[in-house]
Amino acid sequence: MANEDIWGYRADSGYETGTDLIGFKVEATDGSIGTVDEHTDEAGAGYLVVDTGVWIFGKHVLLPASTIQRIDRANATVHVSRTKDQIKDAPEFERGRQPRDPTYLEQFAKYYGMPHM
Repeated sequence: MANEDIWGYRADSGYETGTDLIGFKVEATDGSIGTVDEHTDEAGAGYLVVDTGVWIFGKHVLLPASTIQRIDRANATVHVSRTKDQIKDAPEFERGRQPRDPTYLEQFAKYYGMPHM
């Protein structure tokens, strides 16, 4: 995955440009983590912001688009390739901070162990 664009949706995920994922449930490899609060499919800057609700005290986390394994439209669910602990320990998404700021995105690229593109 190191050569894959971290901010791009995987071709095999089932994501189609323009799909509205807000409100979809998000499933880690080992269980539910929350719902999609916002997302973007901008070229080179695709991500989800997940509202984890009471699971980790209302924290919002940013997941690069490449972490999406599969989108199940019938059940309004996004499946991601990370465990609950990996997501829980991710840097917190800061509301009001410009998500497309390269230095801000760099911390997520480093955390998820992929080079920043």
